[in-house]
Amino acid sequence: MNNVPVEVTSDFICPWCYVAEHRLAEAAKQVAGTHEVSIKFLPFELNPTMRVEGMDRKAYRSGKFGSWERSLAMDAHLAEVGKAEGLAFNYDRVLVTPNTRRAHRLVGWAQERGDASRLVHQLFYAYFTEGRDIGSLAVLADVAADAGLPRREAETWLSSEGGVREVLELETKSLASGTHAVPRIRIGSFVAEGAVAVSRLVDAIKAVRSEDAPRATVGRGTGRQS
Repeated sequence: MNNVPVEVTSDFICPWCYVAEHRLAEAAKQVAGTHEVSIKFLPFELNPTMRVEGMDRKAYRSGKFGSWERSLAMDAHLAEVGKAEGLAFNYDRVLVTPNTRRAHRLVGWAQERGDASRLVHQLFYAYFTEGRDIGSLAVLADVAADAGLPRREAETWLSSEGGVREVLELETKSLASGTHAVPRIRIGSFVAEGAVAVSRLVDAIKAVRSEDAPRATVGRGTGRQS
């Protein structure tokens, strides 16, 4: 079994990050049996100065993209992309654009315990499909429980300042390395910016052993649209 370390830099309000997470999971399934994919999730807040309680999504998106109508058109496009992937983007349920720092802290805590892949998926699902406010401490504790983690311990962690410094340091490191949009996936020498096809991810995973992975590629969609 060939162990392949993968780094994923993303944010939970980025729809293309959800698509990329889904495609990477599919790629990992396709190589199961010959390659074991070990994923490390790195934080990247698209809105690092967002107030803790978040912001009304309609007001936020209208301000960012110039009009609510343009935001709705972008949402409709992502909903179609999601449908093709088997993902439901229920934007009518999403009322708040959250501060995602707590969510990233939760993932860091989960990764100290082991694989955080299930939690990451549940966070995306909670936000984009269920329309839950993933900036809320109580919601995040519930999502942790949904992912099979101890709710009370997650709530205690989130109630503290644990992980704040680590998240900020990792984000500073990402910015210094040239990361300015997400998703970003590193597999060996292969670096994908955007939601690249499953086949490209499979090829990159298989190439790690021989170190023949392509240097870089840019896929469709980044966090600039979030």
